[in-house]
Parts: sequence; structure tokens; C-alpha cells
Amino acid sequence: MMILGLVQWMQPVHGYDVRRELLSWSADKWANIQPGSIYHALRKLSDEELLREVATEQVGARPARTTYEITDKGSAEFQSLLRGNWWSIATPPDPFLAAFSFLPALPRHEAVAALRNRATQLEAGNKQLQAAISSDWSRNKPPFVSWMWELTMERSEAEIRWCERIAKRIESGESYLPPAAGSAGTAPTGWEDL
Repeated sequence: MMILGLVQWMQPVHGYDVRRELLSWSADKWANIQPGSIYHALRKLSDEELLREVATEQVGARPARTTYEITDKGSAEFQSLLRGNWWSIATPPDPFLAAFSFLPALPRHEAVAALRNRATQLEAGNKQLQAAISSDWSRNKPPFVSWMWELTMERSEAEIRWCERIAKRIESGESYLPPAAGSAGTAPTGWEDL
């Protein structure tokens, strides 16, 4: 969706410019778009007739650059993806949730330290985003880019509060063993309520 949308917005456009724009939005962090995959995606979208190659040119010793435009089929696909993502909620898988589901496999002190470290990392990320929003760089971007970052910061603030609240509950000695393990009096191997 992002590549189709950017090609439609910037067309005719080289892959390099699509890559540069996505990186300037930090899309590699929040949209899971890896810079090296952009050229492959452009070729694939072209093979699927969602994009068309307009021209390929080479200037001096630089690598050849292909210019793309979106097709009618690509525009329809972009609109479908765009509306689908606006009107539905999808939670990306977060490996932290899988790790947290095995909380009893960690000693209390380590779980508390990990939660507080996570909160510190989230706070650092928020400071970076706030600095970017306040910089000259953001003045050259559409306002909605900053608004997306504000959403990310709000989500992080909620998770920071959650991390601290859960760290305090663990520190207080609150049991976090599964109910079946607690009633049987023994925990699965490696699961401790220490």
C-alpha cells in the first residue's frame, strides 16, 4: 500500500525517490518496510501490472534508474488497501507479548528490570520523535507525518505506564503463576514465583 500510494503521489518517480521518502518518514520502523526490499517490491508490483515502467535511464557511471507510474489496476488496489486499513483495526504481532506470556520463567528481579528497561527505551523513542517533530525537518513534511508520530508517542506513553504498573505489582510479590499451577502447589519446570 505504501509503495503504491507514494508512486501515485510522486509519479513519475524513481525507486530511489520512493526509498528516500519512505526512509524520511521512518517507515522502516513503524511500517516494517525494509529499505532493501523497496526495489524488489517495485519490480513485483510492475510484474503484477499494478505499476508500469515508464523509462529506464543511466547517467554516467550511476546504476540505471527506472521510472514508475501507477496503473488503473494499481490505483484501484491502492484504494482498496487504503480503505481496508482505515476502517479496520489490525494489531501487528509484537514478540514482547509472546515473551511476556512466559513471565514465570524469569526471576522477579529480572522481569522488573526488563519492564523498566522497556519503559526507558520507549521514553527515549518518544524523545527522538518529539525532537523530530520540533525540528526544521518536519516543517518540510506534510502535517500528517507529525500526527502519525504523535499517535506513536501516545501509544508509547500508555505502554510506559503499563510497564511501571506491572513492575510494581511484580515487586510487591503479587503471584503471577497460572491458577492451575497455584492450586496444585507446583509450577511447571522453570516457572517460579520468586
